[in-house]
Amino acid sequence: MNLDVTNPNIGNTDRLIRFAVGILLIIGAVRGGSWLAGLIGAVVIGTAYLRFCPAYTLFHFSTNKDVAPAAK
Repeated sequence: MNLDVTNPNIGNTDRLIRFAVGILLIIGAVRGGSWLAGLIGAVVIGTAYLRFCPAYTLFHFSTNKDVAPAAK
């Protein structure tokens, strides 16, 4: 497993969805939801910002059309 953050594995559509879901989770946490939802929202926004998801690397998956998934 190669956790190379400089090799993005999140595409543009995936990135926008992650930002939206992350913001909704944080808003929900601020409005009285669980702090865990806020933490998950922050992590999701972080992965969208970095365009890198460690779970995608683990399963050799990529939504980025510019970069092919890593070989096994």
